[in-house]
Amino acid sequence: MEDPSKFERYVYKNASVYHYMKISLVLEDGNKYITDAQFKQLIICGLKDLYGEVGASFPFDLLKYDQNKLTGILRVYNSGLVKLWSALTLLGSYQNEACAFRVLQVSPFLLALSGNSRELQFGDQLTL
Repeated sequence: MEDPSKFERYVYKNASVYHYMKISLVLEDGNKYITDAQFKQLIICGLKDLYGEVGASFPFDLLKYDQNKLTGILRVYNSGLVKLWSALTLLGSYQNEACAFRVLQVSPFLLALSGNSRELQFGDQLTL
């Protein structure tokens, strides 16, 4: 007979192969038109400047890009997350203009980036 008080605990460490990053580009001028290809190329240049040709060759994907807000969602292997994050942090210029990447959200789950509790707004219809 099995002990009824016995339980098993399962812990998943890095169950996901990828991490997802929601990032935004802040330009000093503030009103530049940047395509999705230019956005990704800027990130690759940041990786190349910091880690060289080999460092810039690791794979990441730009899953979604908003040209109006200059925001994007990146998918990167767990092993490359720190490299990508550090390259984004240290990137400081685009076409001789000061810029900065802001990391808005990071998660191993893409669904977690669909909403942000810090930006949550309740309507006037809510009554308690």
